[in-house]
Amino acid sequence: MSNFMMLVHNENMKIYRRMRTWVMLGILAFMSIIIPYLFSGNGGGETTSFWEGAMLSVTFVSFLNTIFSVVIAADSVAGEFSWGTIKLLLIRPWTRSKILFSKYLSVLLFSILSTLTMILLALGTSYLLLSSTADVGMIPENMTPASYAVISWVFEYVDLFITIAIAFMVSTVFRSGALAIGLSLFILFTQGIFGMIFNPERYGWAKYILFTNMDLSQYLYVYGDGQGGMSLGFSMMILAVYYVLFMGISWYVFNKRDVAA
Repeated sequence: MSNFMMLVHNENMKIYRRMRTWVMLGILAFMSIIIPYLFSGNGGGETTSFWEGAMLSVTFVSFLNTIFSVVIAADSVAGEFSWGTIKLLLIRPWTRSKILFSKYLSVLLFSILSTLTMILLALGTSYLLLSSTADVGMIPENMTPASYAVISWVFEYVDLFITIAIAFMVSTVFRSGALAIGLSLFILFTQGIFGMIFNPERYGWAKYILFTNMDLSQYLYVYGDGQGGMSLGFSMMILAVYYVLFMGISWYVFNKRDVAA
């Protein structure tokens, strides 16, 4: 176990010793602070609830967080092949499965760090600059602002979690960071469009498509079944199946690939 943790530590060092990582975290921190500050201007601080300001800030900054996390995931495996260091890594006394898992775990740890940084700074800045008594926008009657915010942030991270899995799989299979970034961002920006085109109420089979299940926020206002008979549990099950598929493909290809040439 200690050897594996050392392997994870080495992978984390590869991420955090690069200037770009700190630049990305700095951008996330800056945007998480500046957006609530902008909301507080022109008297908005008295009329905007700090919960609402924090949620809006996180929603805006989440796009950047996804892009940055995808960049880290895309470079995790593909970067080893690009720099020619994959052979040096594989001759170490670790199995390929442990190497791949340590890389994936380090990517997840970065995504958790970036997400917590974004949320905590947005929440703290909103608390200092915005009203603690103003009414929050429309939320379900059975939820408090705090519970609604936490659940919506969890749902956003699930979307990020699946997007990272896609980027990591493409990086592993095709050894191309550019392709992994491009495909992941394509999914990020078009999942809503595909969700509208392949509406489960129009096409029964569409509820099994990845795109129609990634946005779990659609269930925040839904009681019982959603569109096309879908539910939160159903979407989570579909996402779990896709996740296992993505990770299975990554593991199989990485373990079977010949890197001797």
